[in-house]
Amino acid sequence: MLLFKNRFVKFISLFSILLCSFCGTFAFAAQTTVTDAVNRVVTVPESVEKILITCYGGVTNQIVVLGAEDKIVGQPSMKLFPQLLKMRPKLRAIPDAGKFDNINIEEIISLNPDMVFAGIISQKGNKKIEEVGFPLVTMFIGKARVNVMKDEFIRTGLILGKQEKAKALVAYWNEKLELVRKRVQTIPLNKRLRVYYTSSDILHTEGRAWWTQDLLTMAGAVNVAESIDQAREATMEKLIEWNPDVIVACRLLGKKNRVENVLNNPQLKDIKAVENKRVYEFPIGAFWWNRPSPEAPLGVLWLTKTLYPELMADIDMKKETKYFFKTFFDYELSDVEYESFING
Repeated sequence: MLLFKNRFVKFISLFSILLCSFCGTFAFAAQTTVTDAVNRVVTVPESVEKILITCYGGVTNQIVVLGAEDKIVGQPSMKLFPQLLKMRPKLRAIPDAGKFDNINIEEIISLNPDMVFAGIISQKGNKKIEEVGFPLVTMFIGKARVNVMKDEFIRTGLILGKQEKAKALVAYWNEKLELVRKRVQTIPLNKRLRVYYTSSDILHTEGRAWWTQDLLTMAGAVNVAESIDQAREATMEKLIEWNPDVIVACRLLGKKNRVENVLNNPQLKDIKAVENKRVYEFPIGAFWWNRPSPEAPLGVLWLTKTLYPELMADIDMKKETKYFFKTFFDYELSDVEYESFING
């Protein structure tokens, strides 16, 4: 009886060891998956040490904020963002394998990335990359909304092994956007300013399907172009008919006097924004403050303060901006640099 008992104990012990060994192997082999911007489930390689980016600057900005810029082996030129290149000069020398659908597949193969980050709109380019075998995750870029951006930060942090930094960034977004939400909710709907956003030229704007809709809504404004929905072009007749209270323009490197050009446009002389000289240009920090990127809450704060200065009188934009750059870029921003963001 005793012999049988000892043998049974040995059998159970051996079975337990084998079971634990199997479970350990299984856990080691399990792979991380993420759901990307077009709801595809993408398997993340066990080790992501080389990243290729084929969409424009906001994704590079995101990866820098998450502390993984040393993993970037290819990206479109970042020359439009001198502050980012000043803070991270190594980004100047990174090869450019093209952007969106205009990519150099031979260059991408030579760079041999572990993971590719690509825009949601570049279906042809993305397909070429996947056909040669590189795992690819799509990013929302200009079609992002607030909640999907926060999800994107968490997903990117998971891919890069930078979850804590991603959570800190999302917490910052929540804090600042909640601050603005509480302020603007005191503005009656019929008192909210009607705003027209102009991108690369006066008729290039964004309907409700784009980031600008969230940006203006968060700042307590009404997007006069929301009815064009997916479109990004208006007509001069429509702009005059909309008669916005305020016009905000994207700042573009090499395009000076955008505000003056609007104010001096004879076709716009009778709209309220021009009559009241309420035409402004968005700041650029490490990235455009009017586009979806980690810095976007600074753009929301700035726009809300610009539209409703009394409502945001206690908000010190210089202090807010310096805090963001120190916290997320580990960079001491100077007064001169801050002024260049605001005044160009």
